[in-house]
Amino acid sequence: MKQFFGMSQRGSLDEAVQGLHRPQFIMLLSNDAQFEAHVQELEKRYPGVPSIGCIGMSYQTGIVEHGVGVIAFYDGVAAAANVLEQASTMPVKYIQRLEQDMRTVGGSSRDTVCIDFCSGNDACVLTTIYTALKRQGISLVGGTGDQGKVSANGRVYQDAVAYALVRNQNGRVKTYKENIYHQLGNYRFIASDTDRANYILGSLNGKSAKQVYKDILHVTDEEILTRTFQNPFGKVNGDDTCIISIKEVNGNALSCFRQVNDSDVLILLELGDYQAITRDTIRQISQDFPRRSAVFSVNCLFRYKLFSEQGYMQTYLRDMASLGNHAGFVGYGEHYNNRFVNQSMTCVVFE
Repeated sequence: MKQFFGMSQRGSLDEAVQGLHRPQFIMLLSNDAQFEAHVQELEKRYPGVPSIGCIGMSYQTGIVEHGVGVIAFYDGVAAAANVLEQASTMPVKYIQRLEQDMRTVGGSSRDTVCIDFCSGNDACVLTTIYTALKRQGISLVGGTGDQGKVSANGRVYQDAVAYALVRNQNGRVKTYKENIYHQLGNYRFIASDTDRANYILGSLNGKSAKQVYKDILHVTDEEILTRTFQNPFGKVNGDDTCIISIKEVNGNALSCFRQVNDSDVLILLELGDYQAITRDTIRQISQDFPRRSAVFSVNCLFRYKLFSEQGYMQTYLRDMASLGNHAGFVGYGEHYNNRFVNQSMTCVVFE
């Protein structure tokens, strides 16, 4: 299989798809003003080709912040794209679509991956999708787009998750998740006074979540939102840690970018040597896949902001390009199998 990346900083879809012939699966990353027009235009240009899309930034060796990016697979791919609607209330109602697509594409854990773009309510959506995928051992990588809109096969949806099953007919696939944070001290908290619907974290060990964070890190209310780049929370999930970013201060509580439940065990994290961690990820992928056709990744918006502030973003993309054909998009949350994480990178590698 092969991967195509095309882009236009000025939002011209014609420019972005220049040189794209006979695609077998397409991902559209557009801007809010042009998204719906781009969805329709893409379908007219490549009728019947499975596609998903969302509003967001894309990248290869540079970032497309406000224009349009197109990532496509061709020459050895079988794919099916569809959507689960009512993401905020009842995505399971549409699970038969995914089950049928799995039968159509075939494949297994060795050669098939699910890629998704979600409008919100990610944790519930991922649980729903993964109940079907795990029967075949199929992994999932994806993320959340902007403005609550996604597209599938030429149609725009709100309150939905667009997904694609992609089978590599010429080799293996494997997914990865990169975490650039590690535990700070021995702090361990039990969450309480949470509001699951609004992602509110009220208390930690019975004390105001805002005050606990301020006391440990010696920051003001105003500094909390930028300090989350260096010190997010982490939710202990077996041997793994899901990163939880702080969105805003809400009275004495903290509003987060992912759901926290009463009795969840949380720790405090600190930023590690992200350049060394990136090199380790690249080394691991190269070891697992001596021959690589493509790498598709999802990077968190907060990672993008952090790397940009540190002057590392361009170097990061250049380093990832050493793997070969690498492209992806900047999400508002990252998906990895049944997990919704923040401030992370998830990716799928095709042999």
